[in-house]
Amino acid sequence: MKKIVIFDMDGTLIDSKKDITISINYVRKTNHNLPPLSEAFIVEAINKEVRNLPKLFYNTETYEDRDRKLFERHYKEQCIENPYLYDGVRELLLTLKKNGVHMSVATNAPTLFARTMLEHLEVAQLFDYIVGADKVEHSKPDPEMLLYILNSYGYDAKKDRACMVGDNSKDMKSAQNAGIEAIFAAWGFSAHGEHHLVVKNPKEILGVCDV
Repeated sequence: MKKIVIFDMDGTLIDSKKDITISINYVRKTNHNLPPLSEAFIVEAINKEVRNLPKLFYNTETYEDRDRKLFERHYKEQCIENPYLYDGVRELLLTLKKNGVHMSVATNAPTLFARTMLEHLEVAQLFDYIVGADKVEHSKPDPEMLLYILNSYGYDAKKDRACMVGDNSKDMKSAQNAGIEAIFAAWGFSAHGEHHLVVKNPKEILGVCDV
């Protein structure tokens, strides 16, 4: 039996809100002459299941190419300035790896940024697959990203066990839509989960995964 754990990245494995905020506010000031937004506002907006992020961030109905390109150019350098692994995450990943658990990352961030940050934090090598929104047509809560990973493992629902660990409703619904277990991580961007299985620190996942 294969054991597979798929992690969300931002707000689950790493705290990246400071750099995300800096880059969004850079675009706001440079392209729109708008005042800065707070980290709390940006994190809440990102985690909303239904939202219009260009409207919330740049006061445009859709993402303008100049905003997208400027953000990506700025964030490519900014994204490794301040991110850190949440307490206990590194130990969790090493323990899962030691016990033969297969691990991957499914994030709505671009794959390049995800890999850059995880390599900077020296954990990228622990994951079999790092899949960003650019790798699929539909991002979470659509199950496509998770199914892409599960199919890469040759996952068999009758024999294997898989779960998704994330910090918002999109993660929980993507797991549900993919037919796997969902674990809500309450140590990151969202302290209050509404899912039936909520863990308050990373080591609790070991018990859930029988490790």
